[in-house]
Amino acid sequence: MTRMAAARLHVSLATPDPGAPSTRGLGAWLQKAAPAAARGDVSIAVVSDRRMRALNRQFRGKDAATDVLSFPATHMPGVSSFLGDIVIAAGVATRQAREAGHPVGTELKVLALHGLLHLLGYDHDTDGGKMARAEARLRKKAGLREGLIERAR
Repeated sequence: MTRMAAARLHVSLATPDPGAPSTRGLGAWLQKAAPAAARGDVSIAVVSDRRMRALNRQFRGKDAATDVLSFPATHMPGVSSFLGDIVIAAGVATRQAREAGHPVGTELKVLALHGLLHLLGYDHDTDGGKMARAEARLRKKAGLREGLIERAR
């Protein structure tokens, strides 16, 4: 009997306006840009800065809107393929896009890729550059000029 390979990454998008030019195609883009080993389901929510501030306060103890948060799923082996949620602040993304000199859609890609790497277990604060290297490699493959980690340096 042959085993079927696990399905690649599947991305669902929740946003106030899923047809907005900045979010159109984001899920499909992330599926293609993801590391080849990425398997499972991911949801991306684009939310208001107010909502992001509340989430950041609740889960990280920081009373400010941030650009992206990742919420990895708690896994029981063999039970679920859900990797977790990526939440992006629409207003922060718009401001960062303006500062970086690129479209909001590009900024959403930068943030979604960064969030996905966190869901896959990377942590730029503790991994000695492993996440930065992965982000740079995937970013280059996907045609993004710069990544979130590079900008923070």
